[in-house]
Amino acid sequence: MRQVLGEAEQAVVRQAVLDHRPCEVGLCGQLWTRRWVGELIAELYRVRLTEVGVGEYLKRWGLSFQRPDKRAVEQGPDAVRRRHQETWPGIRAKARADGGILFADQVGIRSDQVTGRTWGERGRTPVVRRSGNRFSVNAISAISTKGRMHFMVFAESFTAEVMCRFLDRLAGHFDHKVHLVVDGHSAHRSKRVRDWLAAHSDDFELHFLPPYSPELNPDELVNADLEHSLPKQHRARDQAELAAETRRFFRRRQRQPHIVRGYFGGPHVRYVLDENPMSF
Repeated sequence: MRQVLGEAEQAVVRQAVLDHRPCEVGLCGQLWTRRWVGELIAELYRVRLTEVGVGEYLKRWGLSFQRPDKRAVEQGPDAVRRRHQETWPGIRAKARADGGILFADQVGIRSDQVTGRTWGERGRTPVVRRSGNRFSVNAISAISTKGRMHFMVFAESFTAEVMCRFLDRLAGHFDHKVHLVVDGHSAHRSKRVRDWLAAHSDDFELHFLPPYSPELNPDELVNADLEHSLPKQHRARDQAELAAETRRFFRRRQRQPHIVRGYFGGPHVRYVLDENPMSF
């Protein structure tokens, strides 16, 4: 294509796309599309390009259209490696002996949820910082490799009391000991939850993921599926409607165990099914 923008101008636009959201440079929206990149070019250099022309530049710059993600810089690779090679085999052995293992996680759904794709550097998932919410609901779910799913939707914040309520619900569904894998949320480590576990030591045991490693929990894919599956064109008008939509999603997935099993096929969670975790 004929280069309308000089190399220096191209470098400025490329870096703006990588470093900022559209709303941070005087445009609308949280995610970059060809339209908004074109608007940025028009604002900066008074050049109006077609979306096809903008797309050609984006490809030239090594950018691709991706779903944004977030990853904490505090994550310790050594801790993740030790878990795969040392901790996880022991957890799996105990779970097999006792009867079962579940992976659990909590998620918050906001009325202004940002979903979709944006332009980012090829091979590097872009990060989007999100604004505050108007109203929200929360949910916690637990899944097994056999396609089983349990969930609870609630309006209040996720606390130790909520976690104990969820554990009470889970306890009613099993006649064997359950090993539950969770992240290091303060509610999971609270005295109230520890007391509950002590009183139900024959029924439950909690295991913690390494810090800042949500991608190691297959239930994170449930959360991503939920956010993607909520209606895009019709937004919930109030908290009750948002809660109802969230419950409908979980009930639908409970009837689709093949999809639940599929959450364990993600690249970061295949270790759950891998017989040789030393390969990680």
